[in-house]
Amino acid sequence: MTHMLRTIASLFIIVAVFTACKSKTQADSSSTTTTPKATVLGAFSADSAYRYIADQVNFGPRVPGTAAHTACRDYIVAKLKDFGADSVITQNATVTAFNGDVLPISNIIAGFNTANSKRILLAAHWDTRPWADNDITIEKRHRPIDGANDGGSGVAVLLEIARNLALKAPSVGVDLLFLDAEDYGDNSGFGENPDTWCLGAQYWADNIVPYRADNMPVYGILLDMVGGRDAHFNYEAFALQNAPTPTRKVWSEAEQLGHASRFIRKVGGAVTDDHVVLTRAGIPTTDIIELNNPETMSFPPTWHTLDDNLANIDKETLKVVGDVVLNVVYKEKPF
Repeated sequence: MTHMLRTIASLFIIVAVFTACKSKTQADSSSTTTTPKATVLGAFSADSAYRYIADQVNFGPRVPGTAAHTACRDYIVAKLKDFGADSVITQNATVTAFNGDVLPISNIIAGFNTANSKRILLAAHWDTRPWADNDITIEKRHRPIDGANDGGSGVAVLLEIARNLALKAPSVGVDLLFLDAEDYGDNSGFGENPDTWCLGAQYWADNIVPYRADNMPVYGILLDMVGGRDAHFNYEAFALQNAPTPTRKVWSEAEQLGHASRFIRKVGGAVTDDHVVLTRAGIPTTDIIELNNPETMSFPPTWHTLDDNLANIDKETLKVVGDVVLNVVYKEKPF
């Protein structure tokens, strides 16, 4: 997805993030893949995930209110039904963006093994940024982006996970939440406009479906920009602070699978993302997101630019993330 600006909640977080970035050692950046101690439990196909990204990109930028957005919504719903989800709910609504634009949005939630009382939530946003406002070429900054990584990659990994869940049922219930209007926020200033982002998640949190107070997922995992070239995933500060259990669970599983050099156990930054809203709604949610790229010391170089396209998607990154999340899912035990 395309994420928003980084936001720092307090002086404590500012100091923690600054220290983490400044103290990054040569050993961290050059660490080798560890010897795997766990077996890959799913059959995640990076080729399939890549095709799902291509399908989304082929619709065009998935900006709310456009034909491409409608076509992609219908595509996601059809795929989930094809993969045998027990339930697929489309939550349609209208929200107003920071600039006054009225946006028709759709949050999509699919349930697998819905009879199980213990549930976990996997989420991603499926909309794309209306403007390439971080593009190096000023004249291009008014154009919408393909969102192959920022939007497309998280959706693709969730769809490939859905295909796996149809082949091999998990021991717990698993819900997949595709959130809309994440990337229509105000990018002016630094951390000054957090409520202008994640509009779909905010609506969902105020109108939660399909849960009740007594059957909420025990935790969530958000996937955002998980297809970049040679992407590495640091702890996100808000996730580590407010959802430490799922955060450590995911990074531990990555280490067990031999991906410690990709999932780095150091805080890389703090980001306003859908996981913050989901955690506040009562589902402690971690965030797998590239936020400490060595070139930018922030998001990937393609972030909010026209270079966020298929040419910059890395199948190996998709495979690593997919294997890790599927292993977490398949290792979860019922109550």
